[in-house]
Amino acid sequence: MTVRTEVSRARQGRPARPQPVPPALPSGEDHSPAPSPDGRRVAYLSDVAGTPGVWVRDVGAADAVLLPTGDEPVLEVSWSPDGRWLACVTAPGGAPRTELWLLRPDGSQRRQVAGFGRRSAALAGWLPGSDRLAVTETAERGYAILVDAPTGHRQVLAEDDLLTLLDVAPDGRAALLRRGPRNARWLELLDVATGVRRRLLPDTGRGSTDQGWFGPDGTSVLARTDAFSELAALVRVDPSAPLRRPVPVPAGLTRQPGPARLAGRSEPELASARLAWRPDAELEHVALSADRRSAALLWNTYGGRSELSLLDLTSGVQRTVAAPGEVLDGAAFAAGGDLLCVTAQGPVQPREIWLVDPHSGALRPLRPDTGGPRSTGGGVAPQLVDLRARDGLPLSGWLYRPSGPGPWPTAISLHGGPEAQERPRYNPLFQSLVARGVAVFAPNVRGSSGFGRSFVAADNLAGRYGAIADVAACADFLVDAGVARPGQLGCLGRSYGGYLVLAVLVNFPGLFATGVAECGISDFRTFYAGTEPWIAAAAVSKYGHPERDADLLRDLSPMTHLDRLDVPVLLIHGANDTNVPAGESAQVADALAARSVPYGHLVLAGEGHDFLARGNQESARTATTDWLTRHLAATATTVG
Repeated sequence: MTVRTEVSRARQGRPARPQPVPPALPSGEDHSPAPSPDGRRVAYLSDVAGTPGVWVRDVGAADAVLLPTGDEPVLEVSWSPDGRWLACVTAPGGAPRTELWLLRPDGSQRRQVAGFGRRSAALAGWLPGSDRLAVTETAERGYAILVDAPTGHRQVLAEDDLLTLLDVAPDGRAALLRRGPRNARWLELLDVATGVRRRLLPDTGRGSTDQGWFGPDGTSVLARTDAFSELAALVRVDPSAPLRRPVPVPAGLTRQPGPARLAGRSEPELASARLAWRPDAELEHVALSADRRSAALLWNTYGGRSELSLLDLTSGVQRTVAAPGEVLDGAAFAAGGDLLCVTAQGPVQPREIWLVDPHSGALRPLRPDTGGPRSTGGGVAPQLVDLRARDGLPLSGWLYRPSGPGPWPTAISLHGGPEAQERPRYNPLFQSLVARGVAVFAPNVRGSSGFGRSFVAADNLAGRYGAIADVAACADFLVDAGVARPGQLGCLGRSYGGYLVLAVLVNFPGLFATGVAECGISDFRTFYAGTEPWIAAAAVSKYGHPERDADLLRDLSPMTHLDRLDVPVLLIHGANDTNVPAGESAQVADALAARSVPYGHLVLAGEGHDFLARGNQESARTATTDWLTRHLAATATTVG
């Protein structure tokens, strides 16, 4: 076994604890910051009141104010460049369909401006120096819309299948659109006056371009893409330049160990410059300043830890800023450019907001009562572990060990996506299981993001058999390494991870003693029939077409082979889930009941695909912990 024993950033300089302590849950987690244009206030999301709502805090102030955004959970907040409006994306009933609301920073004049009827609204952002918003509404098709905040007037710029509005040029003459399904997206430039669209960047047949913005000159385009290299990079594209022929790219331009290697392949020559790229890290997210002259870059290093750098887009100078947590996201500049906000978290550090001085790189927490990263006061830091799949593909994952000598009852936790990644985030479920004497291994099987474009595409279509086998390889590895006890292995996962739980139980009977499947697909036929139309359309490139690939999808569906499942299974689902409809779990429960196989079925009212209310999160966490410890016959770890 290869184990990377690395001290968690949040624990450096602290004495080691001889026993894991069940961490106390925080009063709430703060995330998704939106600074005011002058940088004196920050709007952000927090679930301290029970569900995610919008809070506003003066920088340096001890208290924050909860704004009256209604009863529905809020997923995103953004401050207008003129400081007069806040835009909030809400999820009615916790469901995947979302609405866009506006209100004043004092909570007044709240009204809905997008996401009416069966359409779902996504916010691209405010146009620089403007009170107009760039919005995408999605139903069967995508609609690129500009919304005027004071009047609510809506201008439809374009509509098409799998279309998302990313940005609008400062002069309003051009718009930047994203098209295509998962892992195969591209950018198009729209002439607003004529409606003519043309593709930016050549079709390489590999990779995806997911983020894009107009550059500081208002005509060039900045894009985050992995269409030209295994690891995503930031490139500048000249829209007036012709697409160029492929040129050879040197081998070995990806971090190791990892599955993806370039071996003298041909890659299209860029029409302009590669602005930011690393051979050892994937560019995960880019946040631009309002004047488009500065960029905050969030890098995903091997295993999933974050690094932060600031890029001057005029000079090309990039400098590193200390990361206030293991994993960073939600970077946002104040419109004035003098403040950058990020969300930080770690295994024992709940999500919290940190303020960065873009000029000096100095850090300070938004909450003045924390002089450093918050800690739950207990828990264990995971170890990064490397292993091999049955076909030799390099895999990795995070291992959370209980105290005392192993082997232990062990649970393999499978993340969603599948284009997500298991990272050293704050996860109270893992800490709760470890405190009960259950080791947790959270792998990144093929299809996970963060390891290059070849790895994320390795589970497409029939490659899914390999992903299922990866879970079995993890189980074998844990037993052989002396971590897991034979006969006391369980698996758990949510969303795509819930599908993998069911898939591995029916494809490798006898390997696991129990499973917990949360919001997982059980039959691709019923999933495609019941999910939202835009989710179905985007999923074809990943899972397969419901008609053309019907035989493949039938064989990959756990329901097809459910007669092989003979161990206790807990099924958890949100009642309002229209991403993976709740019927996916219900049909498994019915089939298991008919065969008298032990099962549990927990349906959470008022929740969609993601459980947003703290009470429901705790219900799911408690049910999962109790189920696994009972069916794995775990003995609670002595703590103190």
